[in-house]
Amino acid sequence: MLEPQTLKFISQLANNNNKPWFDTHRAQYEAARIDFANFIHLVIDELQKSDPTITGLTGRECMFRINRDIRFSKDKTPYKAHFGASIKRGGKKSPFAGYYFHLEPGGKSFIGGGLWMPEAVTLKKVRQEIDYNWDEFEKIITTKEFKTTFKDVYKGADQSLTTVPKGYEKENPAIRYLKLKSFFGEATIADEELTKATLHKKTIACFKALQPFLNFINRTIED
Repeated sequence: MLEPQTLKFISQLANNNNKPWFDTHRAQYEAARIDFANFIHLVIDELQKSDPTITGLTGRECMFRINRDIRFSKDKTPYKAHFGASIKRGGKKSPFAGYYFHLEPGGKSFIGGGLWMPEAVTLKKVRQEIDYNWDEFEKIITTKEFKTTFKDVYKGADQSLTTVPKGYEKENPAIRYLKLKSFFGEATIADEELTKATLHKKTIACFKALQPFLNFINRTIED
């Protein structure tokens, strides 16, 4: 579970996204950051039993910085109004698909993971793997565990081509997934769930439901 004060800090930051306020509330930020890192570390400790590729990672190493990169953005607010952690082999900056926890009060939190916006070479490999092994991929994303947890692979308009990717036909049975630019599953979390003792158990269950999906994607990256 996460502390209510952690959620409170992030909510307040969203309404006071400026350096003077942040500097004044740095102690609250440090407490929230430690709380979130400790939670992620507990998840890693349990998850590594079924996924040894993440053994040795720490919660702090998996967290993303709170500071936004505003160099090329019209939005100049300096901080992210959320906490995020990426758990995957090789660390959060590795090219592998992995698990992700997103903490953003206001109904925007979610548990999920996969491969987000890979480079063109990797994207081509994943599409080819899905095309060559469609029956296997379809079986993975239609299991009871995956469908109950994530319903389907994320197909938002921002992550799907409007046309058929080069080299494929529109009649391809996997075309809905071959059009994707990211391969990701997510399960939303209500704010009230975030501070319950069951959050750890729910997070582990979601991540375990994702493992066959990640294994399928990561074997293309290993080649």
